[in-house]
Amino acid sequence: DSDLSIRTLSTPSPALICPPSSQAFINGKASSTSSSSVTGETVAMVHAPPVTCLPRPNVKPAARMQKEQAPIDILPDQAFLQIFSHLPTNQLCRCARVCCRWYNLTWDPRLWRTIRLTGDTVHVDRALRVLTRRLCQDTPNVCLMLETVIVTGCRRLTDRGLYTIAQCCPELRRLEVSGCHNISNEAVFNIVSRCPNLEYLDVSGCYNVTCISLTREASVKLSTMHGKQISIRYLDMTDCFVLEDEGLHTIAAHCTQLTHLYLRRCVRITDEGLRYLVIYCTSVKELSVSDCRFVSDFGLREIAKLESRLRYLSIAHCGRITDVGIRYVAKYCSKLRYLNARGCEGITDHGLEYLAKNCAKLKSLDIGKCPLVSDAGLEFLALNCFNLKRLSLKSCESITGRGLQIVAANCFDLQMMNVQDCDISVEALRFVKRHCKRCVIEHTNPAFF
Repeated sequence: DSDLSIRTLSTPSPALICPPSSQAFINGKASSTSSSSVTGETVAMVHAPPVTCLPRPNVKPAARMQKEQAPIDILPDQAFLQIFSHLPTNQLCRCARVCCRWYNLTWDPRLWRTIRLTGDTVHVDRALRVLTRRLCQDTPNVCLMLETVIVTGCRRLTDRGLYTIAQCCPELRRLEVSGCHNISNEAVFNIVSRCPNLEYLDVSGCYNVTCISLTREASVKLSTMHGKQISIRYLDMTDCFVLEDEGLHTIAAHCTQLTHLYLRRCVRITDEGLRYLVIYCTSVKELSVSDCRFVSDFGLREIAKLESRLRYLSIAHCGRITDVGIRYVAKYCSKLRYLNARGCEGITDHGLEYLAKNCAKLKSLDIGKCPLVSDAGLEFLALNCFNLKRLSLKSCESITGRGLQIVAANCFDLQMMNVQDCDISVEALRFVKRHCKRCVIEHTNPAFF
């Protein structure tokens, strides 16, 4: 017998998030899970417990039942729970249909700390509604065990699905809805207002999201001191094209505990938005403004005010950035570990000199497509940044084999080097390989193997 909490066998469960062609057995009769209104969609169905759980008039002898027992049934409950913990949500729901024992095991609260749904065919709103209803069985209207919801690439997720999560899951800590284009500001406001423990939010690709703040009702109920505080620490708004400086201002004012912020391809962000960010969010460790073409050296001057707290910075393809901005960052952000400056064509050897002499603990550097960087800049890196592990020089026209040899002779821990589309000789590549045996070299020289 299982030591799990006892549940009535008549309790419905969201059996399947399954294709419409499959058959579900409801009260012993076959029933199609396909919808008459929508063709080819995947839905979550409510079904009765497996037929094997229902009483049967003819009971087989104990010896015969033991003989027919499947080998997998010998496993203890704890082993099943360990196996089930690695299954995605849809597979876990399918396991609930196998037998009475599996039905009880699959609804163990420890297996439902995370809901993970992916794919365009999933009817996500309905699936979330059915799942949360079943998980709220022991605690009516509240699902206390659910902490993570991951819904990626599900374009059929709408605000209704997020409203369901907001109303039923007050302990939610992580929400990923990347690529769900039908999400709006109102639904996000509702989530952050009702889930005070939310720390991780990924709305990348949700281009209708332009701001993150509390609902008006929540702001009125809370005190002036705490009314604008949201506990989010990780925020990914990559590809939120409509985000502007005013929206970033609101986000920074409400999410003052941010440590990780990604604004890749938020093309309307300018230096003014970064100024707001630094004023309110003084604990930022990782920041990406890649492909934000309006960010310039003035923006880097604001970012440099984060000082030694900043460890990760991506400014790739920000064409207005030059050595001046790099000098600001190098001077004040001495603990920088990662810098992606690919495509910043205004960076020269002087910028690398400032960086190498002030950020000696740098581990990863991408200066690909920076045509003004030459062997002289690599020499500054090699003589100061001994901990360098990853270096990308893709399409750097002024780099030669001499620069690579200097780097290889000083940076023994190098693990990856990208010299694609660079005029590098085979001898130089072999020199790198001899001195940095663990280094993976990405190149376009057909003579080097």
